[in-house]
Formats: sequence, structure tokens, C-alpha cells
Amino acid sequence: MRRPSFVIWTVPLALAAALAGFAVARAGADGGIEFGDVRRQTLEFHRYNKNIVLTAEQQAVFEKALAALPAPCCSDRSALTCCCTCNQARAWWGLAKHLIADRGLDAAQVRREVKEWFEFTNPRPAGDACYRGRCGRPFHQDGCGGMQEGEVVF
Repeated sequence: MRRPSFVIWTVPLALAAALAGFAVARAGADGGIEFGDVRRQTLEFHRYNKNIVLTAEQQAVFEKALAALPAPCCSDRSALTCCCTCNQARAWWGLAKHLIADRGLDAAQVRREVKEWFEFTNPRPAGDACYRGRCGRPFHQDGCGGMQEGEVVF
């Protein structure tokens, strides 16, 4: 007996859908990111930061999104112009690049998602970690996660 062709595709599609749920940057209901694993997502966002090259138009969205958001580790600076290239900055820059290049979000949406990342990783930042020697602390301890790329302090 011949089975309908849609059955042949049902199992692979169901498997693909299940595996997509394990993708590091899972999509939230609004196209944003569902945050859940700081370690795993930080490393993924670092890869995005390193590997995604924005077009001029995308770069303008990136700048508009992050220029209006205070950096959690040095709140006198924006998330665009953080005082240093710390591991936290690498993460939010990569997150922003991914949201713009891969998900097509606009500046307001990117700003909202990056702000949610800040709140997820450190709900009560003092805004002065860089100036108080807390760069080597984990994000949740009001730190920058270290300064060396590939050596994130969790």
C-alpha cells in the first residue's frame, strides 16, 4: 500500500522542529530570543559578534538600537560605545547583530531584546563595574565576564 507523500515528510519535519527547539538562540513569540542559558547563549552571541558582518543599512540599525541604551557595566556610556571590549559587550553586540542580520528586527526591537539580555544576565547592575574593578566577575555578580575573548567568567 502506498502512503501519501505528506507522511514521508511528517517525521523529518517533526524531528527538525524538535531539534530547532534546542537551537541556542531560540525564537521567542515576537521574533526575539528566549533567554535561558547564560553560558551557552553568551558563547553563541560571541560567535555572532565575530562572524556576522553587517551591511551599511544594518549597521545603522545596530547603532541606532545600541546608542540609546546605557551599558550595564558603565552606564555613563551607551551599549554602542561601552568603555571596553569586555565579554558582556561582545555578547550584546553579537546578539544585536544576529537580531538585525538574521531576524530582521528594527532598532526598537533590538534595543528591547538587548535590554532583556541585560536584565536576564544581571537584574540589578550598579552601572560602574568597569570603574570599580569588577570586570573579572560573572555578569550576575555585576561584572563584565572578563576581558579575554574565549575566556568568559561565568
